[in-house]
This record gives sequence, C-alpha cells and structure tokens, in this order.
Amino acid sequence: MTFLRKVARNPRSAPAAAARPRASANPNPTPIVIRDEPTSAYYDDLVNAAGRRGDFATVRNLLNKRVRDGCFNTGDTFRFLTQTETSLSALDDLLRALSRIDPGFPRKSAFDALIARLCRLGRAEDALRAVETMASGGGVGLNAVTFHPILNLLTRRGDFEEARRVADTMKDRGVPLDLTAHNYFLTAHCFRGDLASAARAMEEIEREGLGADTRTYDALVLGACRAGKVGAAVGLLRRMEEEGVPPLYSTHVHVIKGMVKRGWSEQAGELVRAYGGRDRALDRENYGVLGSELMRLRKAEEARKVVEEMAEKGLIMGEKLREFYRSTSNVGD
Repeated sequence: MTFLRKVARNPRSAPAAAARPRASANPNPTPIVIRDEPTSAYYDDLVNAAGRRGDFATVRNLLNKRVRDGCFNTGDTFRFLTQTETSLSALDDLLRALSRIDPGFPRKSAFDALIARLCRLGRAEDALRAVETMASGGGVGLNAVTFHPILNLLTRRGDFEEARRVADTMKDRGVPLDLTAHNYFLTAHCFRGDLASAARAMEEIEREGLGADTRTYDALVLGACRAGKVGAAVGLLRRMEEEGVPPLYSTHVHVIKGMVKRGWSEQAGELVRAYGGRDRALDRENYGVLGSELMRLRKAEEARKVVEEMAEKGLIMGEKLREFYRSTSNVGD
C-alpha cells in the first residue's frame, strides 16, 4: 500500500403467505388528496399508510406524484417494511408496483430507497432481488449508488466473498465501482486491522486512478491505529492537511485514542491543541475524547488538566466529564 507500506429465494410458508398484506384488488388506487404545500415527511406518511394496508397502486401513484411535487424519497419512505415475515411477504407486490413507476428519476429513486431500507433491515438477499427487478426493466438508472447499501452491509458483516460477488455483478452490468464502493472494502479491512487486505484494496483504488477522499484517509488512519502504527496515522493526518483534505471527526478520534493507548498522552494533548480554535464542534469532540480516554486509564491528574482547559474554553462536556470536573475542581453546577 502506497500510504502505509442469482439470489436464492426461500419459499414462504402457507400461513405467512395467507397473512401478508394483499395488493388492492381494485384497479383504481385510493384517490390522493394532497395538501397545498406537501413535504417529504408528509409523503412518507402517506406511502407508509398505503403500504401497511397493502394498497400498492396508491403507493406507486404517491411515489410518482411526490417527485413531481419536489418531495424526494427519504430513509423513512418504506418504513412500513419491517423484519416481520408478514411485512416482508409483501415485497413481491411492492416490487411490481415500483416497476410500473414512471421511468427515469422517479423509478430509480424509489428502487434506491427500497434497497437502502432493505439493507437497514439486514436483508441483503432481498435487496439484490430489488436490484434484479430494477435491472429487468432495462437497468435504467442502475449505478454504483444503487449498490452502495449492499456493499456497506456485506463488508461491515465481514462477508467479503459475497461482497466481491456483488462487485463482480456490478462490473458484469457495466457499473464500475466508484471510490465510495472501494472505501467500504478498505474500511472493513482496516477496522479488523488486516493491513494486508487493506493494502490490496488500496492498490486497486490507486490502479483505477480514483485518488483518495476523507473516507479513504479515515480508513487508513483507523487501520494504522488498529495495527499499532500510530506514528504512521499521525503522518497521514498531516498529509491530509497538506493536500487540503479535511479530516472527519472520527479521524482525529482514531489518532487521539491510539496515542493515549500507546502512552503518548502528552503528544495527544499537543495534537488536540494544534487543531484547536478552527472548529468549535471539533474542539469539543477532541478534548472530550482525550479527557475520557485519560479518565478510563485512571490518569486523573492529566484528565483534570484537560477538563479544566475545556471549562476555560467554554466547551460542553459529557455527563461523566462534568461530574469529574466538579469532583476534582470543587465547583458547583
């Protein structure tokens, strides 16, 4: 690494099939009455109400109309789908309804939202069924974003074999992996401290000329810290600054925790102060993490100095830090 040297379907039981919400037998959907200034949340409520009663003709019409009204799909659009067998048994009806949505952005955004919802429920196979349905309609709008939730779910689980099969499916359909997709693999390997696999993932990113963004660096910093290479992690943080890549809050957290764990609490304090004053929320996060880590390691005197500095700067403390500050500084609320 330059920086760091077709889906099986389970048959449903007869009782579950009998209990599932039925698609409306009426070819005419429920009349839709929309208030003058609808919002995305308002449309979400209507879609979920229709979905719970099995009225997928109305669901389809709502998904079309909300886009025309400038109300886009959200993470709550398909909230009526839950982990229950009764709820998930309606997926076939829902997929048919989505296949009849107006082509283009309305249909793509609906499928993307459904796939994201299924992945939040941990249903990778059902999400891939949705991809197949989307592709069977000509694959219009099928791109890397469609697959992001699936790759994220599988790599977080550590199911790299299945994630690689999904990546191969993307390529077979003419959908190249973008940097975000590669970052899911890289982050999962780095989280496990598997630098060999992370190196291969990083080499693939470099080979495809995708560069590195904040998520890429965050993963590399995490991997370095997990492997005990805290000095390399600090070097990466400095390199980000040189290249104008803004670190995530979590990137700072990885380094601060790694330094304190290694016994470099003084250097961790210097790092926190070096980045101080640029972003008040970042200061609150960095000082809070440093103080909490010192408390956890029972370095009371060092922790006391940190919380006193936080108080001087007017930074908000968490409950445990506030209690520690009151107990060590003899101050009231």
